[in-house]
Amino acid sequence: MFLLLCHLNAELPPVGKTMAPLFPTTAILQDVFSTQSPFARPIPPPPTASKSSYVPPDQRFSAWSAVDDAKSKAGALSNEAQKEIAKASSAAQAKTGQIELYSAKYYVACTFGGLVACGLTHTAVTPLDLVKCRRQVDSKMYRGNFEAWGKIGRAEGMRGIFTGWAPTFFGYSAQGAFKYGGYEFFKKFYSDLAGEDAAYRYKTGLYLAASASAELIADVALCPFEAVKVRMQTTIPPFASSTFGGISIITGKEGTAGLYKGLYPLWGRQIPYTMMKFASFETIVEAIYGRMPKSKSEYGKGVQTGVSFAGGYLAGILCAIVSHPADVMVSKLNANRQPGEAFGGAMSRIYKDIGFGGLWNGLVLRIFMIGTLTSLQWGIYDSFKVFMGLPTTGGAAPPPKQTANL
Repeated sequence: MFLLLCHLNAELPPVGKTMAPLFPTTAILQDVFSTQSPFARPIPPPPTASKSSYVPPDQRFSAWSAVDDAKSKAGALSNEAQKEIAKASSAAQAKTGQIELYSAKYYVACTFGGLVACGLTHTAVTPLDLVKCRRQVDSKMYRGNFEAWGKIGRAEGMRGIFTGWAPTFFGYSAQGAFKYGGYEFFKKFYSDLAGEDAAYRYKTGLYLAASASAELIADVALCPFEAVKVRMQTTIPPFASSTFGGISIITGKEGTAGLYKGLYPLWGRQIPYTMMKFASFETIVEAIYGRMPKSKSEYGKGVQTGVSFAGGYLAGILCAIVSHPADVMVSKLNANRQPGEAFGGAMSRIYKDIGFGGLWNGLVLRIFMIGTLTSLQWGIYDSFKVFMGLPTTGGAAPPPKQTANL
């Protein structure tokens, strides 16, 4: 006992010091026994993953999309095309030299612009014209345009759908050259005859007279090709396989007069059509610029040609309505007029067969066709004028002092 007490005394801390606890603390117990239970073990931290250099595409190109890519490519192509057109325009203007308004070079440029505008556009709508002509001759042949194209395509292929494209191209190229070039010439000619003040006050009458004079001449160039075109499109199978082959067949049977037997109704169709086309276009374009915040000269080439396109479409609708009865009669005369039959007698006979309502067969289709044609023609014609360094057609009415240069 004595020894035990001595041992405990030796273990006791000196006086003034804190005595160590006899029982183990909670921290000691937890440290000793926690490793014995798998549920009490602390979860080791996850290993640190090494950072990868890979970045997903949607994060690397956050603004990227197929649409944006297409837009950027289209914009780049458009810019390149504009640069190339500008270079070609500069080269053409350098080659021809500065073109003064109403000079010989000016009228040549306008003539060529009209040739391109009318020849290409009329040829492009040959399928529409084919169906229109056949339905005018026989309204029961097809119930609709798509049915007509389907039947023609199955029977003759794509070549059949474009029946008459060659005489259309030759005829309307010649007509467009005389029409647009002649209009520019007669507009200046009549303006000078009328005098400065009268030309300004009666400018609409001046537009009508100039366009009628130009079309009178243009139709003489168009008529032989129109005769071949209508016969090719309204005979199944076509009476000729080529333009000049058709001219030879007609002249061989009917003489040269056979090519011009539709001239009077062609004048009846085309002269009112062209008068409406040019006078309404000039008036509509003037009205459009009159409602825009700036003057015509302050707008760029794109806006000016856009105005020409819009004005041309509206003018084309009016043209189609005014000239449609004569268009029907031209198709009927070229297809059904008997050799040696008088013009008046043929018209009377045809009118008795079809009546007043028959004169309006195919009007809706023709409105669509002529509206598109006229807008494209004015757009192409004025684009060519801009290409050659010339101003577009129409615009705000000039002051009286400049009226002689309408």
